[in-house]
Amino acid sequence: MRSAATLRTQIEAALADRIPSVLTPAAKTIREVVPTGIVAIDAVLDGGLPVGAVTEMIGAECSGRTALALSFIAQLTKAERVCAWIDVSNALSPESAAASGIDLKRLLWIRCGVQPTGQPVSSSHDDFALPEKYLAPPTAKRGLHGGGFGPHPRTEAKGLSDGVSDFLRYDAVVPRCAEPQRRIRVERETVEPHSFRPSKRYSPSTLTAKPWSRIEQALRVTDLLLQAGGFSAIVLDLGSIAPEHVSRIPLATWFRYGAAAERSRTSVLLLTQHACSKSSAGLVLRLQAGPPLSGQSTVLIGLERHVEVSRQRFTEASAKVVPFRKPPQRASGADWQSKTTWAGIR
Repeated sequence: MRSAATLRTQIEAALADRIPSVLTPAAKTIREVVPTGIVAIDAVLDGGLPVGAVTEMIGAECSGRTALALSFIAQLTKAERVCAWIDVSNALSPESAAASGIDLKRLLWIRCGVQPTGQPVSSSHDDFALPEKYLAPPTAKRGLHGGGFGPHPRTEAKGLSDGVSDFLRYDAVVPRCAEPQRRIRVERETVEPHSFRPSKRYSPSTLTAKPWSRIEQALRVTDLLLQAGGFSAIVLDLGSIAPEHVSRIPLATWFRYGAAAERSRTSVLLLTQHACSKSSAGLVLRLQAGPPLSGQSTVLIGLERHVEVSRQRFTEASAKVVPFRKPPQRASGADWQSKTTWAGIR
């Protein structure tokens, strides 16, 4: 009687052309990772951030999102790899990036909503204005209404009440006839607040207008970079955009980015204030800001940070043998420190 191993071998040999390894499941492969340069975070993430997946970093302002992304990009540029940083709110500082160890020659910095000259794009449409000859009103053609050369009959009613009052020469005000009365709006007295002078990096249109155009530009640029390939990491910085605007991005966009990143072997870093990529992200990190580091001096030298792993899809396969004792729980969070530029290496 033939053994089960012999029958398995014969079946797989017969179906090798159509269904390879029909009875033997494929071994689970562990996703390749790249270290972030922070020892505490690399220990929690089993080596670093995954390659070919979307990593979402969630946190408020000053929570360490940008510091962690700069440290990760610095590790890639040191290995002579090319990266891209899509800056939606024009908040990246090249000086801070260079101080973090990033080789700026290998970093493509895309500033959304900014002209090539460095000036922000105004909200008006002066650049696309038509010539004056197209905006000047045409000369009025007099003639009969039936011929189509005269004005509309409704326009003749305008000023009729003034003409009747002058003709009758009444001292009293003659009521208007055949002309709609205009409503006079009474402006309320308002107290102007303290004048706010925005910095050169932000324009008034950037602070007040809705960021739909900049978000759409950032999404299109991300699509082009993922399709072109050649980038080891792409950072999509949406950290300065309000959550109610970022949450309106369709989920199909993040799934498309995840598939394109896996195909091009690119690490996509998404910096947001609120979770928006859902299940399309391979790794979700939540960051929180801690107390400042002052040391023995009164000068700020850094901040305490805390990172928590909320979602991690690419983990090592667990053993099939169930132990009798409860296995030790794995730490899902870590504390780390980010030093300021003037503090130096200590």
